[in-house]
Amino acid sequence: MPTTLAELCRTLEGHGMKPVLKGEGETPIRAVATLEDADEGEITFLSNPKYEKMLSGTHASAVVLKPQVASCDRLARLEVDDPYAAITALIVKLHGYRQHRRVAPDPSQSHIASSATIGENASIYPGATIDEDVVIGKNAVIYPGCYIGPRCRIGHNLLLFPNVVIYDGTIIGDRVTIHAGSVVAEDGLGYAPVNGKWVKIPQIGNVQIDDDVEIGANCSIDRATVGRTRIGAGTKFSNLIAVGHGTQIGEDCMLVAQVGLAGSVGVGKHVTLAGQAGVVGHIQIGDNATIAAKAGVAHNVPPGVTVLGQPAIPIREMRRNFAHIKRLPELNRTVKELEKKLAEIEARLSGSDV
Repeated sequence: MPTTLAELCRTLEGHGMKPVLKGEGETPIRAVATLEDADEGEITFLSNPKYEKMLSGTHASAVVLKPQVASCDRLARLEVDDPYAAITALIVKLHGYRQHRRVAPDPSQSHIASSATIGENASIYPGATIDEDVVIGKNAVIYPGCYIGPRCRIGHNLLLFPNVVIYDGTIIGDRVTIHAGSVVAEDGLGYAPVNGKWVKIPQIGNVQIDDDVEIGANCSIDRATVGRTRIGAGTKFSNLIAVGHGTQIGEDCMLVAQVGLAGSVGVGKHVTLAGQAGVVGHIQIGDNATIAAKAGVAHNVPPGVTVLGQPAIPIREMRRNFAHIKRLPELNRTVKELEKKLAEIEARLSGSDV
């Protein structure tokens, strides 16, 4: 059911924003789309100035952008200070979140241990297994193929997509989402070298995932050898993330695809680790730090610092190094010319009477 641009403006006001509507407020809007894909009846957005030239070609009926953008007078628009936050609110308004078909727990289709406690309004799909002494809060959605091990303690509004595995003793807070194929609390890489052999160290710790965490597909979070591996509240994982045993990740962090953290790493609050970054064990990353893509972090990172490279160093220093690397062919030619001139000088001197 289409809404209007004026109603969307009121939606943003309800989120504490101060949008300015320019153009026809009765413009009907049914969906959100990108600048290049939008059609009539859809609203798009511009948050990155480098895409401003695409405004002239979009077929959208309206656009969300910053007030200082002046190149789209032909479009109805909502001007806001943060277009990305605004379009997020409008996506929720127009499209909502993914809906999950409700199914009642059926012991003939799923295995739920008699000692397990499941909160009201649970939706447990056929093929799920919930083991002994598990406690799960209200409104859980658990898809086929999921396994929850003994003695897990899980809060309200759990969402497990197919084939998630949660080992024994895991603690999970409220509103946690784990996507398909991820494994929580498997054994960490704990072995002792004894007489030339690797002897397994029992991993007797556990994993704690706090409120409002979302784990992407095919991630793995090792249980601690002793103590606890912890993922702080509000932290978000992309896909294919590996977290080593005993690692502590703070609140509201962002881990992008293929990040790997070794064991006993300490990550502060609001840290971003970009794609394929790797972190060695037993180091600390301070609050609000940023680890750039493919960085290899081998030393502590202070709060608020951005690092890049292998090994990772502060980004300004690495950019200077990149500039020097680009000059290497020129420097190589210069050195060869100097070597040639030096050889000529030495030859002349060796043939003189001096």
